[in-house]
Amino acid sequence: MASDSDEYSLPFEDDIDYDEVVEMEEEMEDLTISDDDDFEEVDEEGNVNPRNKNLYEEELEFETNSDNEPEEIKDEILTLEDAPSVVVKYISDIREIIEVPDGIIRILLQKFKWNKDPLLERFYEAEDAHDFLRKQKIDPATSIQWSGTEGECEICCETFLLTGPSCSHKACPTCWKFYISERIKEGNSEIECMASKCEVLLPDEQVMEYFNEGTELVAYQRQVINNFVQFNAQMRWCPGVDCGRMVKSSSKDPHVVSCQCGTQFCFSCGNDGHSPVHCRHMKLWLKKCLDDSETSNWMNANTKDCPKCSAPIEKNGGCNYIMCTNRTCRYQFCWICMNNWMVHANGWYSCNAFVPTLESALAESARDHAKAILERYLFYFNRYQGHLHSLSLEKKLIEKMEKKIEDLQQNSMTWNEAQFLRHSVDILSKSRRTMMYTYVFAFYLKRNNHAEIFETNQRDLEMATEQLSKYLEQDMDQEDPKTLKQKIQDKCRYIEHRRQVLLKHCSEGNEQEIWEFTE
Repeated sequence: MASDSDEYSLPFEDDIDYDEVVEMEEEMEDLTISDDDDFEEVDEEGNVNPRNKNLYEEELEFETNSDNEPEEIKDEILTLEDAPSVVVKYISDIREIIEVPDGIIRILLQKFKWNKDPLLERFYEAEDAHDFLRKQKIDPATSIQWSGTEGECEICCETFLLTGPSCSHKACPTCWKFYISERIKEGNSEIECMASKCEVLLPDEQVMEYFNEGTELVAYQRQVINNFVQFNAQMRWCPGVDCGRMVKSSSKDPHVVSCQCGTQFCFSCGNDGHSPVHCRHMKLWLKKCLDDSETSNWMNANTKDCPKCSAPIEKNGGCNYIMCTNRTCRYQFCWICMNNWMVHANGWYSCNAFVPTLESALAESARDHAKAILERYLFYFNRYQGHLHSLSLEKKLIEKMEKKIEDLQQNSMTWNEAQFLRHSVDILSKSRRTMMYTYVFAFYLKRNNHAEIFETNQRDLEMATEQLSKYLEQDMDQEDPKTLKQKIQDKCRYIEHRRQVLLKHCSEGNEQEIWEFTE
């Protein structure tokens, strides 16, 4: 079937040139280290250590000149106005193979979640184009101009020129327009014939005959675009508030995207960038922090059940005499031995003598286990929360750096030269964010030799991060401008180096499947 693309336009406001596709590449920040940087190791105080220079340069050369560098991921930040051009590019690639109108191709792509490969695979498996289209609930004849006959509309019982698709279900233009409008309001971008149990889809050509303009057309356009972004593995909406931009990426693997609105997020799951944590573990961690699972662990670790009614009881005083708080129970017992208090009152005191029982052993073991789980969770949560809290205080540090920049400008340093201070805050923020997520990574990581290497890299990065943080907040006022700039730049380069080493180790561990995780 011949394509009639000259007379067809996609359901978008602006006409689109099929030969033009807008391409906007977001520049990626790459850490590059040249020989002129004179980059050296930094000790625990953040000072340059020239004794390790050769070893350090060899390590950098090994890491930056690897033959197995991954392909660079390219992200394009698109606006709503750019989206039609991208949709047209997808359609034009298929139009050359499946010669049907573009409105039908758009529906086919949407059915296959905008993935060309399975669509073409199914097409080649079919006997012919008509057989393929019918299996997808599309009648090729629906692309032909709807024929009309005078008659009584079965919907409104008025006499009109009745039209409809090739399935022979016809109605008056008013009823078709009302039906299509209601389907659009329901959020549909695949509209079926109005007849009951008829699954024939209406291509965009027929839908647009009824809506050349107006709110319905705008809503239909937005639903097509939203479906394109939502179900396309290489597209994602920016989660920024009132942003409205979308990202087209060359890779669907997890990676951090920086939108023009300032939002940074994981392309795979849409959450804040969380490298080196896997999206699945990040989802589990956030759920763990929100639900009451740790409340249950706290209760198991810090309460005991009444020996009579099993109500949980927390000891809030020094006396070991306990009365159950359950009003229907009021059982009195000893917190230590869990026996009836009357045993003590009658002089049969035996708390000092250990008499093991199976039930007491199991209960104590369960409490110890719950307490250990809680302590482990709190260990990682407190450190995760600590870095998160430090990030929330970044605004104060930025204000301090801006004031310091003004002071340096009064001491013969230009505004551009003083921007190393603002850059240092960005490096510190990036490092803290990475550190924050390393504790989530470590929480699910099983202990082995590789985990110990990870913890070493984690420790080195955290030490360097805290040293830079302390220097910026407390120590830098004591330095002259030239020394200050050199020290801060050295510390920032070292932190970024340690961060890249940690992330590379985590990434290689995923590729080589050396990590073992718990759920």
